[in-house]
Parts: sequence; structure tokens; C-alpha cells
Amino acid sequence: MGAQALLLEEYSTITAKGQTTVPKSVRQALGVDAGDQIAFRLDADGVTIRRVNNDQPHSDPAIGAFLQFLAKDMQANPSRLQTLSPELMASIGELVEGIEVDLDAPIEGEVAI
Repeated sequence: MGAQALLLEEYSTITAKGQTTVPKSVRQALGVDAGDQIAFRLDADGVTIRRVNNDQPHSDPAIGAFLQFLAKDMQANPSRLQTLSPELMASIGELVEGIEVDLDAPIEGEVAI
């Protein structure tokens, strides 16, 4: 795995009881709120934190956070919503015509989580 660009770095203090507060920007990036779960993963490169999605255990946290962002933006700015034009719908149809996708098929190659 190659070096990844740093997206965010925040600091948090560990209490005497081993507790900490997850910084707001990290909670927002993960798409978590009070009552949600996070998982800590330790490997040779260090520690990573990810959102636990009990409803959809194979869900991509980045997609979930992006969808939450979209939902909030649509609620805050409903006037920005537009229907797709017939021309765009036709273009999309042409791009995917004849492509078959099996969403249950295993993914080939290396998959980074």
C-alpha cells in the first residue's frame, strides 16, 4: 500500500479513566453521532478509526459520510434540487447499456478498508 495523503489531523487528551472525546471534525468526517459506534484498528502502519455500521456491516464509511452530507445539504437547500434532463438520462443510459453487475459477486484483487 502506498503513502496516503493526510486528510485531517486532530488532537484529543486521554483521561485518567482511559476516555477521550472524538473531535467534532473527526465525528463529522466519519458520519457518527452520539450513540454510534467506532472501531479502532491497529496494524503495522498505526491506528485507524472507522465507523461501525451495524445495519450494513459491509458498508463503506466514506460513502455513508458522503450520503449524510448530501442529505443534510438537500434539507438545508431544497431550492438547489433539480430533476435530470431527458438528455442527461439518455446519456447515462447509453453509458451503462449492456453492462451487467453482480453486486453479490466477490471483489477481485486487493481491497483496502
